[in-house]
Amino acid sequence: MTRHERQRPGSGIRASIASAAARLMAEDGITDFHLAKRKAARQLGLPEHTAFPDNAEVEAELRAYRSLYQGEDHAEMLLALRQTALDLLELLAPFNPYLTGSVLDGTAGEHSRIDILLFADSAKEVEIFLLNRGIDVEHAEPRSERVEAVLVMETDTADANLVIMPPHLERVALKFRDGRPRERIRADALRLLLAE
Repeated sequence: MTRHERQRPGSGIRASIASAAARLMAEDGITDFHLAKRKAARQLGLPEHTAFPDNAEVEAELRAYRSLYQGEDHAEMLLALRQTALDLLELLAPFNPYLTGSVLDGTAGEHSRIDILLFADSAKEVEIFLLNRGIDVEHAEPRSERVEAVLVMETDTADANLVIMPPHLERVALKFRDGRPRERIRADALRLLLAE
C-alpha cells in the first residue's frame, strides 16, 4: 500500500459518523450538525472523545443520501423550495436579499427552512414592510452577534428565516463555524440555477 492509499487514522470512524449523521438529518429532520454528529456517535457506540467529521463531510454524505434514497422526490422538493426562495428574494428586494443555507447548497429536506440574508438599517424597517403587506412574522433567537434580528415567516412551501444584518456587513464574507465560506446568491443567480 502506498503512502497515498493509506487513510489517516480514524478516517473510517469519521466517515461512519458522517454517514450516520447525514441519515439522521435526512430522516429525522435534525438541522444542527453538531447534534446530528453527537447522536450518530452515540448510536455507533463510540466514546465521547471521538473526533467528529467536519460539517463539509456530513454535507457531502447528506447530498449522497438524498440522491440515493430520495432521488426525484428530493429534486422536486428542492425545486419548490428554490422557487419560493426566488419569490421571497423578489419581494424583499429593497433589503438586498441573498439566498443561503441548505436550499442553496442542495441539502434541504422536508424539515428545512429557507434562509434569506437581508441588509437593512433596522429590523423594524423589515418588519413594518412585511406587516404593510399583510405578512405576519415571529422573532427567533439570532445565533451571531452580527445579526440584528431573525424573523420567521411562513410560506406555502416552508418557513423562511429572514436574517437581518446591518448594511455595512453586505460586503463581508460570512463563514460557517468551521471556517468555510458561506455561499450566498442574489435573485438573478437563483433564476439561472432554476433554469438549469
